[in-house]
Amino acid sequence: MTHMNERLLKQIEFIKEIDKLKSIFRKSYLLDRSRYENDAEHTWHLTVMAILLQEYANERNLNLLRVLKMLIIHDIVEIDAGDTFAYDAKGNEDKFERESQAAKRIFGLLPEDQQHEMNQLWVEYEQRQTPEAQFASALDRLQPLLHNYVTEGKSWQENGITSDKVLARIRGIREGSAELGKLAETIVRSAVEKGYLSK
Repeated sequence: MTHMNERLLKQIEFIKEIDKLKSIFRKSYLLDRSRYENDAEHTWHLTVMAILLQEYANERNLNLLRVLKMLIIHDIVEIDAGDTFAYDAKGNEDKFERESQAAKRIFGLLPEDQQHEMNQLWVEYEQRQTPEAQFASALDRLQPLLHNYVTEGKSWQENGITSDKVLARIRGIREGSAELGKLAETIVRSAVEKGYLSK
């Protein structure tokens, strides 16, 4: 393969590298409670949600392709940085720094133009200033909430998570979708009523 197109070789190296995402496990259980979901499964679920739920985005002229690209690449940095549990205050202190270093290395495997695009998308997602980033982030907060609710709070209970922490975490959903924000708040109230989540 040494005499192949250098650009293509870089792209193939990146494609091989991101296979590692399948081995990064999150703190959300699969809905059947059999194990934690991995980052690749999470990413797939988010992209399906984006396609199905785009009508609920606050921005009517949402660039869905941009949302999908952000969702597909946003957790790639966890190959190096690991998954930081949403409610881990200490782990979140240096999360951006760890993930920035990971983005530099992993996206650096790509040809320069694609490296720049991926890094730009990742930073846009992290900053949550555009309607696309806000909607992508809303879905990223809603999906684990759904998992916790359907599994009757399994991960919440194992980690001592209370409703005030969950409400603080989901507050940002409204930035991307008022409708999904209302749904999330309803789910939290129901989870407390059913005893899945403690006050």
